[in-house]
Amino acid sequence: MKLLILGAGYSGRQIAVACKPLFDIMAGTTRSVANFEHLRQAGMCPVLYDGKVLSTSLLEEMTDVTHFVQSIAPGETGDSLASGREDLHAHMPALKWAAYLSTVGVYGDHDGAWVNEESELRPVSARSLERVDAERRWQDKAAKADVDLAILRLSGIYGPGRNTFVNFSKGTARSLVKPGQVFNRIRVEDIGRATEFLIRNAMAGTFNITDDEPAPPQDVVAYAAGVMGAEIPPVQDFETADLTPMARSFYGENKRVSNRKIRDLGFEFLYPDYRQSLDELWNSGRWKS
Repeated sequence: MKLLILGAGYSGRQIAVACKPLFDIMAGTTRSVANFEHLRQAGMCPVLYDGKVLSTSLLEEMTDVTHFVQSIAPGETGDSLASGREDLHAHMPALKWAAYLSTVGVYGDHDGAWVNEESELRPVSARSLERVDAERRWQDKAAKADVDLAILRLSGIYGPGRNTFVNFSKGTARSLVKPGQVFNRIRVEDIGRATEFLIRNAMAGTFNITDDEPAPPQDVVAYAAGVMGAEIPPVQDFETADLTPMARSFYGENKRVSNRKIRDLGFEFLYPDYRQSLDELWNSGRWKS
C-alpha cells in the first residue's frame, strides 16, 4: 500500500509518522526543497508541489497511490484536484481511500453551544466558507470515483514547537478575555493517530478530531504559566485589544465541539485535555522542539 499526503507540513508529517507501520511506501508534497529532509525524517519521499500544477514527478507518484490525504488549505493556491474535472482515478487508479483535513470552523457560531458532526454549518469568516465549499467538492469527487472519503474536522492545532510555552518564551503570551468564549484544541500527534485509526479500520464519514474540553483561552495561558513558573500576563479585554483582522475573526465563532463520534468507534485520544497535554510537553522538554 502507498500513502500520499498533499501538503506534508506540521500535521501531515505527524500523519506519516503514525501511519508508517501501515504502508510499504509514503510520499508527501512540499513547496520548498528546504523541507525535503523534514519529510524524509517522517518516512516520506518528498515531492515538490505548488498547490496548482500537478508536475510530472507528482503524477508519477500518484500512479500507485492507494490512500490519499489532502492537507492543503483552500485559498489563493486553490485545490487543483478538487476543482478539476478529472475523476480521482484518472491520476490515482489504485486509490481506495481518501481524507480531507478540514476545520471545526465550518460550524461557525453556535453561541457556545455543543455541536457534533450532524450540526448545522453556520460559517462566518471567508476562511470557513472556503472550507465548507472544499468539503463539498471532495465529497462530490469521492462519490463519483466510488472512493471512501473521511473528512477530519480539526480544532486549534498545537504540539511540540507550537504551544503556549513557546509564546511565553517569545514574550507573546496574552491573557485575552471575551466573556463566554471557548475554543477546542487538538494535539498534532492525535491528528496523526486519528488518521491512522480511520485508515486501519477502513472508515469513511465526517469526524471531529478535537479534545474533550473546550475552554477559555485565558485559562490555558494561566495553566501554562503555573506549569513553567511564569507570571500570568495582564488581562486584556477582547473589545479593546490590538488584534489582526484574522486573529479577531477567530473570536467571532463560538462553540463547543464534541468528539464523541470517533470515540464511540473505539478511538482514544492520547491528549484529551490541555492540562494533561501541557504537562507532557513541559515535563518532556518537547515543547520547544
